[in-house]
Amino acid sequence: MIDRRQLLLAGTAITASTLLGNRAAFADDGTAEKLSVEVDLTKPVGALDHIWSKCGGSDRANITMRDDWRQDLVRFQKEAGLERVRFHGIFNDENGVYTPILGQQKVPNWQNVDRIYDGLLERGVQPFVELGFMPQYLASGKATFGYYKANITPPTDYADWGNFLKAFVQHLIDRYGSAEVRQWYFEVWNEPNLGFFWSGTQADYFELYKASVTALKSVDPKLMVGGPSTSRIAWIPEFLAYCDSNRLPIDFVSTHLYAGDDQKAIFGAANSYTQNDVIPAGVKKVKEWIDASAYRGIPFWLTEWSSDSPAMIAHVIKGCLGVCDGMSQWTMSGTYEELGPSAYVIKEGDNGWGMTAPAGIPKPQFNTYKLLHRLGNQRLWASDGPVLASKKKDGSFAIGVWNLADVSQPKGIPGTSVIRKVVGSRKTVSVSIKGARKGQKATVTYVDQERGSPHPAWRRLGSPQYPSPAELATIRKSAELQPPATVTIGAGGVLSLDLPPECFALIELKPV
Repeated sequence: MIDRRQLLLAGTAITASTLLGNRAAFADDGTAEKLSVEVDLTKPVGALDHIWSKCGGSDRANITMRDDWRQDLVRFQKEAGLERVRFHGIFNDENGVYTPILGQQKVPNWQNVDRIYDGLLERGVQPFVELGFMPQYLASGKATFGYYKANITPPTDYADWGNFLKAFVQHLIDRYGSAEVRQWYFEVWNEPNLGFFWSGTQADYFELYKASVTALKSVDPKLMVGGPSTSRIAWIPEFLAYCDSNRLPIDFVSTHLYAGDDQKAIFGAANSYTQNDVIPAGVKKVKEWIDASAYRGIPFWLTEWSSDSPAMIAHVIKGCLGVCDGMSQWTMSGTYEELGPSAYVIKEGDNGWGMTAPAGIPKPQFNTYKLLHRLGNQRLWASDGPVLASKKKDGSFAIGVWNLADVSQPKGIPGTSVIRKVVGSRKTVSVSIKGARKGQKATVTYVDQERGSPHPAWRRLGSPQYPSPAELATIRKSAELQPPATVTIGAGGVLSLDLPPECFALIELKPV
């Protein structure tokens, strides 16, 4: 994972526990550290809400009309249970929503908006609507962001912006019906605390939120509107206080946090947490702010976060259960051009974002989500540590266990680093399963940087920058999850697994 928002390269020191590219450099003397976890199949502890599949992030609205992006969407929805997609730029000038054409355009043009949202709904996924960026017809300036030149300035007139949003949501209701659109989330802007996404001040953003929520609620009071969609969990207390003092509704709070973010800015001190724990600690802090405000109990969404490590993904998600109502990992698809088209399909080290690589190639991130989707909706008691246990509707059980490593999530422009640092060791994990019996069969499916990863096959092919169609097919096939291994549970319901660093394993077994 990369903190794209820094947009600066950072130097990387090579240590004894380093992955050059994604290849392990660990000394292996034939022994492994031992770790024990416990699960009780007979002890439900409540619902297991799949908050991780509530939403997935994506580049921008316009790119969702491409066939390769839509193929990724279909796969993510079918295999990993994706419910919504959040992307930038529904109002970007490239969509022609409100752009003067030879001075003739006087009213918005919703043709591409319809194509974009139709494309999601036809594939069983709803939009998580990000209200931005600024159509040039309404913009107060010419400052832009990104390869696609999104206007990031405040509106010339907030009343005109509000009228534009009224027309937008009225069109959505006319096309899709109020019952459908009331299920969508409308998030005001993206990361307004960063100057390259919002050229205005905090006060300007608060005024934008006021105009936006007032406009949408005037069309339908049941539309769900929230914010502030800030990076590094910034502005949350100020936003809540502003809305309270102005009697403004907030239907949900949203913010972003990445493991590589500046911890001094977030927690007041550098190196407060390992990168594995930055996100769980940060979201708990936001939850405390919400519960101390006039908006106690409203939903909280982490609408951007990321990781490229299977075990880290599982660890972060477990730490966010009961705190977040929804999470959205950045990004769902490798069809991604925020800083321009990438010059590679697969590369060593940092591969930018995308839980799939271009050409529909699954990465370890996607395969982790695929396994997490196989967890049930009833959570079972499990000990603290790297384990999450569940019961499925058919009465069978699914247990995730993982070997957490300290994986550096480098800052910088996506795709520039060829170094990926991992500090960790191989572990033998003893899983004690109360309710299982000796001799019972279970299956185990693994994902790490070698299994369920495109890198091994890509390297065997000579690490091509531009793989041929035949090479792409080979890489794509080899990156799929391997068939599950059948294992036998030992005495006392104990199952022993050998897990390399970063590995996530899903144990599945039927009731006795």
